[in-house]
Amino acid sequence: MQKLKAANLYRSELIPISGRLVERYNQCLIKLGFEPTKLSQFHIDGIGWSPEIAEEREQIHYLNNGEANPHGIIISPLQKGKPVYTPNHTFDREMMQHIFRTHGDKINDITRDCAICIDFDQNIDAFYEPLDVLKYKTVSIGFHLINRLNEAQDEQLKLVETFKKDHNFIDENLHKALLDSAKKYGDLRNRDLELHDLNFTTDSFYTLAFGGVYVLRDFIKPIVVFEDEKWHKEAIKDTTYDVLIYHISQPELMDKLRDHVIIEYDLESVVKTDRYERIKKYEMMTFLKNAQHPIRDILKDSVLFKSYLNKLDIESRKHVMCVERYLEKLEISNQYKIADVVDVGFFNALHQPHSSLEPKHQDLIWKLLVNVSPRDILFLYWYDKEAFYHSFQSWDDSFKDWVIETISNNI
Repeated sequence: MQKLKAANLYRSELIPISGRLVERYNQCLIKLGFEPTKLSQFHIDGIGWSPEIAEEREQIHYLNNGEANPHGIIISPLQKGKPVYTPNHTFDREMMQHIFRTHGDKINDITRDCAICIDFDQNIDAFYEPLDVLKYKTVSIGFHLINRLNEAQDEQLKLVETFKKDHNFIDENLHKALLDSAKKYGDLRNRDLELHDLNFTTDSFYTLAFGGVYVLRDFIKPIVVFEDEKWHKEAIKDTTYDVLIYHISQPELMDKLRDHVIIEYDLESVVKTDRYERIKKYEMMTFLKNAQHPIRDILKDSVLFKSYLNKLDIESRKHVMCVERYLEKLEISNQYKIADVVDVGFFNALHQPHSSLEPKHQDLIWKLLVNVSPRDILFLYWYDKEAFYHSFQSWDDSFKDWVIETISNNI
């Protein structure tokens, strides 16, 4: 990962936490029912998740009380607009944007001397069956302040009102209570510490629950796509809901997505794009064994690319050039079918969200497509960073250089 870090492509927007902020963060962990961290410094993302604490706990989603009960922590106004690096759902960043849009000024004030615990409540205490994810509708976002700051404000205001009545201004015990409150919490009289609950309505989304599930419910008929085979098999036994259920590797899934006008393809157009070139070069990389030149140079230099292409065995060569071969054959005769010439994984990678979809749905479908066929390294980085990071570790060092250069040139 050092190559990615050096290129600012690995969790580069994390916020450093140290000193008193660590104490406040630990108070939030305790309030949420978790053990405090032993780390004296760490980093957090937009929702308050820390990679160092996740490593310490050996649990990536340590802010969850079960898959159905995620939480967040706001400890700094700098979290506004920051990425959510390990989201539980594709709408997590949208929820954080909603929070800062609504309560941004209050958050700036409160986080001067306090931290905020966030409870994302979708009115589901726990998941029991895989199709429970269909119960996601409206998420209620609740806020809790550490140090009872809002309660301390109420107490301080009551003391002030008491002080103003009759001859209470000469009461030494009242003086002491006011001073003690001011020393501990500061002057809270004119601060707005009331963070009312927010509602966030979900539509189609992806969740990490049950090994990863896509819920597509804004189309002709609801479709649920499972990444985990065990939970897919469990889900198809459930006849409670009128939905279409697929495993992500099922060939029928892509057919259904095309039928429902969710995805589309145009091979004649896509072969003229940079995306096609990236996918073709990825395919080429998989066949380069014991190359005499660095893979980065082979993929960048058209002369070297052709040289190594011609060194491949005939079947491998056909695989790399299958799309262009198909289009050439189609010019001669329309008797050829795509499946006869084009590799199915290559073909799937050339699909895109249907142009009629809303931008937020397009992002979700791009994520689904790069997981069906993860061959475009740029889109994999954009839409599923954790899957990208996992794959990156297994790649040849020279190919990593090409990947980093490709991504850096497109940011």
